[in-house]
Amino acid sequence: LTLIPLPRLKRLLHAMLSEQEFLSDYGIRALSKIHEHGLSVNIKGEGFGLKYEPAESSSGLFGGNSNWRGPVWLPMNYMLIESLKKFHSYYGDDLKVECPTGSGVLMNLDEVGNEISKRLAKLFTNDKDGNRPVNGLTPLLYKDENFKDLVLFYEYFHGDNGRGVGASHQTGWTGVIAELINNTK
Repeated sequence: LTLIPLPRLKRLLHAMLSEQEFLSDYGIRALSKIHEHGLSVNIKGEGFGLKYEPAESSSGLFGGNSNWRGPVWLPMNYMLIESLKKFHSYYGDDLKVECPTGSGVLMNLDEVGNEISKRLAKLFTNDKDGNRPVNGLTPLLYKDENFKDLVLFYEYFHGDNGRGVGASHQTGWTGVIAELINNTK
């Protein structure tokens, strides 16, 4: 991001902070949601396609996960937040963008980073009914008295509802949530 001229940075942030594209209630998606119906291109007679898939893939490729086609990944979000904070140290309050796009709410880039951090923290936070988005609709993980405080650190998270997806023992890279929570204002 450090090589992006300011006008292009603003366009990138406009898409990244759009809830119809990359910004979900639980962080930044790996692929824009506008590709729900797919995108395809024909190159030398061979078709290639890409489709937004927020969690499990509709294909058995790559073990059935959608990899970078829509889920929320903590390490990617962490790097985006760190970059936003570095940009803020350069631009300060002179650069404000709408967050979310179309809301009319203007934020400096540090505030945008904090907003994304708060959305990521919601993955692990109990809602008013005591459910955590990370647990999805797995009753054993949110109804049973013995497991209600068990919080698994998944490999990545459903781009729309925050359910944990992939390996459920990613305390390495998903553990950056602790740093984000610690540094969120």
